[in-house]
Amino acid sequence: MKSGPRYNNFINVDKVRVIDDDGENLGVMYTREAIERAADAGLDLVEVSPNADPPVCKFLDVGKFRYEAQKKANQQRKTQKTQDIKEVKMRPNIDTHDYDVKMRNVNKFIENGDKVKVTLRFRGREMSHQELGMNLLTRVREDVAEIAKVESFPRMEGRQMLMVLAPK
Repeated sequence: MKSGPRYNNFINVDKVRVIDDDGENLGVMYTREAIERAADAGLDLVEVSPNADPPVCKFLDVGKFRYEAQKKANQQRKTQKTQDIKEVKMRPNIDTHDYDVKMRNVNKFIENGDKVKVTLRFRGREMSHQELGMNLLTRVREDVAEIAKVESFPRMEGRQMLMVLAPK
């Protein structure tokens, strides 16, 4: 037996609290007796709460129990939302129309629930005018202020200035 709850002879404690297939509490009894009672009902004795004292076991069909647990796990995996980091690259002397296109993408990414990494790349003599880049990133921050918050404020990494935005 690899994973999942322990059942029948794999339960290695002397006494267990037993709940039958109708949900009735049968009280605490010896594990052997509980396994026999479950077999009489045509079911298995499945440990549903191993950390309790004594462990709680229930009369269930093990195959069906595992199948239901697997289906539930798959459903949870299907509905969970992963948060990606999307990147938008700009230059300090970006044109207004290009800026608008980039900002439309930023808004779309944030509305989808993704984080956005705004990268400003400096080339050549632009490095001596980093205040232009800072002004541009401030403008970006103000434009998305109502839908996003700044997760990491603008910082320099080599020839790039980075800022990370996250949805509010």
